Amino acid sequence: MTYVYDSHVFHYVVENGICYLCMSDEPDRHRVPYAFLQDMKGLFVQRYGLEAAQTAIAFSFNEEFSRVIQERMEYYNAGGEVDNIDRVRGQIDEVKDVMVQNIERVLERGEKIELLVDKTDRLNQQAFKFESSSRNLRRALYWRRVRCAALSAVGVAFLIFVLAASFCGGVSFSKCKGH
Repeated sequence: MTYVYDSHVFHYVVENGICYLCMSDEPDRHRVPYAFLQDMKGLFVQRYGLEAAQTAIAFSFNEEFSRVIQERMEYYNAGGEVDNIDRVRGQIDEVKDVMVQNIERVLERGEKIELLVDKTDRLNQQAFKFESSSRNLRRALYWRRVRCAALSAVGVAFLIFVLAASFCGGVSFSKCKGH
């Protein structure tokens, strides 16, 4: 829940009978205070558990837990990564910086876009020529295999004919003909 009083905004979360409260002076920002409260809740329950918090006297944890609160407040006030949105924004900024550096390097080398377009066109033409020549080579190899297979088939047929003729008494097949 959030309450506004004058220029102060109070954010709080109540869970298991424990109230976690923080004050902010930015009325439009709710993500950071609630992330801070969730962080504090997790750290408090991790350190003291629910039983000790339910039976504790007011301000009994103040002395030792105030250092943790101070450290986490400094972290969140300094703009630390609060959630995935901040993490993604940071990554986007890093990528943007890298892109700017890369563009500056390209401009420093003096490469112009026209040169890159010309190189791309040439590469495209070479790829087209390679594709057509590889297609022609594939066809030539196919027809070579077909010729080789046809010649082999004719050779085998001729060999069979010669063997048959030698067993049947010559080309007239006089031994194999029925009389």
